Amino acid sequence: MHATFLKHKKGGGMQTSEQIAVRVVQWARDGRFGEVIALFSPPLRAAVTVEALQAAWLAETAATGSVTDLGEPSSEALRPDLVRVSVPVVCERGQFTAVMSVDSAGLLNGLRLAPAAGEPWAPPSYADPDAFEEREVTLGVGPLAVAGTITVPRGDGPWPGVVLLSGGGPFDRDATSGPNKPLKDIAWGLASRGVAVLRHDKVTFTHAAQVAAADDFTMTREYVPYAVAAVRLLQAEPRVDADRVFIAGHSMGGKVAPRIAEAEPSVAGVVILAGDAEPMHRAAVRVVSHLAALDPGPRSEAVLAEITRQAATVESTLSPRTPREDLPFGLPASYWLDLRSYDPVATAARQHKPLLILQGGRDYQVTVEHDLALWQAGLTGHPDVTIHIYEADDHLFFPGTGPSTPAGYMTPQHVDAAVITDIAAWLERRLQRPESAVLGFVQLAEQG
Repeated sequence: MHATFLKHKKGGGMQTSEQIAVRVVQWARDGRFGEVIALFSPPLRAAVTVEALQAAWLAETAATGSVTDLGEPSSEALRPDLVRVSVPVVCERGQFTAVMSVDSAGLLNGLRLAPAAGEPWAPPSYADPDAFEEREVTLGVGPLAVAGTITVPRGDGPWPGVVLLSGGGPFDRDATSGPNKPLKDIAWGLASRGVAVLRHDKVTFTHAAQVAAADDFTMTREYVPYAVAAVRLLQAEPRVDADRVFIAGHSMGGKVAPRIAEAEPSVAGVVILAGDAEPMHRAAVRVVSHLAALDPGPRSEAVLAEITRQAATVESTLSPRTPREDLPFGLPASYWLDLRSYDPVATAARQHKPLLILQGGRDYQVTVEHDLALWQAGLTGHPDVTIHIYEADDHLFFPGTGPSTPAGYMTPQHVDAAVITDIAAWLERRLQRPESAVLGFVQLAEQG
């Protein structure tokens, strides 16, 4: 549906917000990312580099293929001086939507690449919506508060609780990826099995502009205050066993989970789903190499060369004064300094809290070879570690065959039922065993 849109004087004539948005997508399609950046408002321009924009575009088009057409744009007024415009982008193997906010000066205040509208999410077969209740909650106070959802099984309980954390990037509480909602799958699946769950929107999703403009933003600030607040909120739930509230993080959420457990000692244990242990700047080069191989050409080679240069800066010459344009993904030096100083495996090892580590065998982002091997080596001798490998699963724990690609995330599907079963069974064992029990290091059989 079209809404009233602003008109702007550009190049000697008048252009609407929708015309500006279409031009931005055309520039990106043609590799003219410098011209796109020049149209950013000053705060956005300070936060997003040409290289970060190129990398985001490469990641999207690696999944969907080259752009073949642009659909009819639509717009809605956010306030009198700001309009949100959505431009459908049709590609060889699918489509996505370029969403941007255009101000009264014709400048972009925000830009993101979102999944195309499609079939609504439907519950997985292992979820029973009649078995639980949900309600909205707020985490944090002030201008950076975020919204979340508590899902509580029906009945008196007391139920064990799990705080779910999504991966790196501006994810909502469901970790929405195309038509899929993997964290909602997990929340509903666990709640159907007698586990209370709290999941929340990330601050980078709800307050993207404020976060992007901050030069002191870190992974710790992105996750820890909200996760600690979520743990305490879940512990205060009348039907939840306050002594049995766990953290379960996916990808970067799994990486940061040991730090959260360290910050909040009442956390009963940690579930790590495809948690990366390899330093992120090195993993970035590996993943961009993978994406470049899916879409070979001069532009992909240029993005790979740039991310390699930026990763080398993180490795060697990083300081608080290093500019964003010299660092991967346009993240500030503060973010990379925090990441570089953090060892998730060592943090988990020194806590001796129960750990469940889950890994997809087809995952190209967080891999058995580069990440799980580090968890296994660093946790040898830990008193309570369980590991499952799901050979058929990708990074989102979607089962499949053949090499995993970004396009695989766009097919409607659900998290592997075995993942839900194994988490629920692990939680049940934690409830049954006395706290003094020493279980030893457990490597379970790989899942086919």
